[in-house]
Amino acid sequence: MILRLLPVIFITLVLPNLYLYFKYWRKKYSAIKILSACLLDICLIVGAIIISCNETMSPGNLSIISIYLLTYMLVALPKTIYVLSLILFHSLGRIWSPIKKIAHPISLTLRIIIFICILVGIFYGPRHLTVKTEHIQSHQVPQAFDGYRIVQFTDSHLASFAGHPEMVRSIVDRINSLQPDMIVFTGDLVNIDSEEMLPYLYDLSRLSATDGVYSILGNHDYHTYARYLTPEEQSNGVEKLKELQGVIGWKLLLNEHHIIHHKTDSIAIIGVENDGKPPFPERGDLTKATAGINNGTYKILLSHDPSHWQRKVINHTDIQLTLSGHTHGMQFTLFGWSPAQYIYPEWGGTYKQGEQMLHVSLGVGGALIPFRFGAWPEISLIILQHI
Repeated sequence: MILRLLPVIFITLVLPNLYLYFKYWRKKYSAIKILSACLLDICLIVGAIIISCNETMSPGNLSIISIYLLTYMLVALPKTIYVLSLILFHSLGRIWSPIKKIAHPISLTLRIIIFICILVGIFYGPRHLTVKTEHIQSHQVPQAFDGYRIVQFTDSHLASFAGHPEMVRSIVDRINSLQPDMIVFTGDLVNIDSEEMLPYLYDLSRLSATDGVYSILGNHDYHTYARYLTPEEQSNGVEKLKELQGVIGWKLLLNEHHIIHHKTDSIAIIGVENDGKPPFPERGDLTKATAGINNGTYKILLSHDPSHWQRKVINHTDIQLTLSGHTHGMQFTLFGWSPAQYIYPEWGGTYKQGEQMLHVSLGVGGALIPFRFGAWPEISLIILQHI
C-alpha cells in the first residue's frame, strides 16, 4: 500500500516545501529554522521508505501503516492545499493585483479548515453511525411483501474497531432497533483474517430478524491480504471464517439462494461469492446461485462488488434488486461528491436501469485507515413496496 503511494507521498511532501523555500523561506529564515519547519515532512518520507521495505499486512504492521497514513494526512494534505491555493491566487494576481493581498490569509484559512476536517474524520467520523432508508417501489414486489423491511450492513472490517468494541455493540443495537424482517451482510467482515471475529462473536450473534441473517463474502474475507500466512493457512482461515458465521447464526450464501415465504407469496434471497474486476477475485456464479428459482419470483441478490451489476446482472438476468457494498465511498464525500465515482460509476446510494435496481451501502467499518468524512458509517434500511 505505502509502496504504491510512495510517489504521491514524495511529491506532496517535497514539492510544497520547495515552493515555500524558494518563494519565502530562503529570504527570511536561517537554515536551522527551515530544517525545523520541514522536520515532520522529512520524518514522514523516511518512514514511508522504511514501511515500504517491510509492508506485510500483518495485524501489527496494519496498525503502524494506519498511524502513518493518518499522520501523513494531518501533515501533508493541509500544506499541499495551502501551497496550491497560494499558487492559484498569485497566478490570478497577475491579472488583478489586489488579489495578492488576500492570498496568504485565505490560503491559511483553507489550511486550517482542511486540518480540522481531517481531525473530524479521524476522531468523529468512524463512530458517527447513520441509518439510510431506501424505499424500493416496484409492481414486481409481491403484495405479501409490501412493507417488508431488510436491513443491510456491510464492510465491517472488524480490525478497524480495535480499541472501540462499543461501536460493534452500537451497530448491532441500532440494527435490532429497526425491527427488520431480514438482515443481510454484504461482505468484508474482516480486514485481514478470521481472528478479527473472535472478540465480537457474542455481539454479532445478537443480530435478530424474523427471517434470519444472511451473509456473503467480500474480497477481504478470502484472506488474500494475509500474506504473512502460507496458502494453506489462508485457506484454513477462510474456512474458519465461514464456520464462525454459522456459529453466530448467520446463513452464509456461497453461490446459492434461499426462498422466503409469506402467505402465498415468496421472494428469493441470492448470494454470490465476490465477483469483482481485477485485482479482486471473480468467483461469483449466478447460474449456479439462481438454479431452481421459479420464473416470476422476486429476486434479491447479495453481491459485494457493485461493478458486478453492470457486468453480469443487468441485461443478463431478471434479478430485480441487487445489494452491494465494497466502495465505502472511499470514506470521503463532500456535497454529494466522492473520489469513488471515478472508479465505480455506482459507488453509493440507489441506481435503476429499467426494472432492475442496485443499492450500494457505504459500509460501517474502515479499510486500512479509521477515517471517514461525509461518508459516515452507514446502515441501510431497505423497505420493499408493491405499487
